[in-house]
Amino acid sequence: MRSFAGPSVAGRKVLITGAARGIGAALARKLAAHGAHVALLGIEPELLAEVAAECGDVPWRYCDVADRAQVERVVPALVAELGGLDVLVANAGIAKQMAMIGGDPSVLEETLAVNVLGVAYVVQAAGGYLAHPRGYVLMMSSVATAVQYPLGGAYTAAAAAVASLGATLRSELRSTGAKVGVSYFAGIDTEMTVRGFDTRAAHTILGGTSLTGASPVGPAVDAIEVAIARRRKTVVSPWWVVLVRPFRLLAQLVVQRLQGNRVARAVEIARVEEVPFTTVQPARPRRMERQ
Repeated sequence: MRSFAGPSVAGRKVLITGAARGIGAALARKLAAHGAHVALLGIEPELLAEVAAECGDVPWRYCDVADRAQVERVVPALVAELGGLDVLVANAGIAKQMAMIGGDPSVLEETLAVNVLGVAYVVQAAGGYLAHPRGYVLMMSSVATAVQYPLGGAYTAAAAAVASLGATLRSELRSTGAKVGVSYFAGIDTEMTVRGFDTRAAHTILGGTSLTGASPVGPAVDAIEVAIARRRKTVVSPWWVVLVRPFRLLAQLVVQRLQGNRVARAVEIARVEEVPFTTVQPARPRRMERQ
């Protein structure tokens, strides 16, 4: 049974980045089950191969989206295997806590490299194939563009940049008939969320609880499927994100009040706490070396 009425994703040619697990993998499975032709990119070959097999042995490639040369080589190859491209879901992203003062600046560099430059590189490599009346690009941002949280500066900055890139691309593609969407998700129950918030510093801020609890992956994936079928401008999950975004200043004040005086202690912990990125990253040159 279809999860929604109206336009279908059947027959759409879809390229998904960050497709080894989480939202990317779940989306690939759902779209393939509903008749879309999918191709997958990621940096975890074994997991990618499993997802590709579950989707009907669809094409996939290892690709570090922060490496422009790799992206420029791999994207055209996958588009050729698909026989064209209708949809790009720029889903690849990472997160890691970072204190703005006393934190590791490489966290910011790596996050921007994957979450912002990686999106831009993939869009640039795929854009020529998508500039047609059925074309659609979906960029993954976050509710963090509306409500910023302590230790999340790197991720929040990247989310805001992606939203801005989406608005710019929407204007530039309008004459071609292609459309651009941006997702604003909050606390989806994936390994990215679990790893990102399973830290001493994060638990300190939350006071041992969560403001909303993790939201299931299913509704988020359903929302993306509908967005692809209807080429929607905005995608949200869970539903309450719709209420937060127009009242971002009030929401920010509420969050700050709930956090109380726990933030200062959490920042102290974060400065010394060793935590990994939500996805282990390949070795790549530092972009901003000190002279």
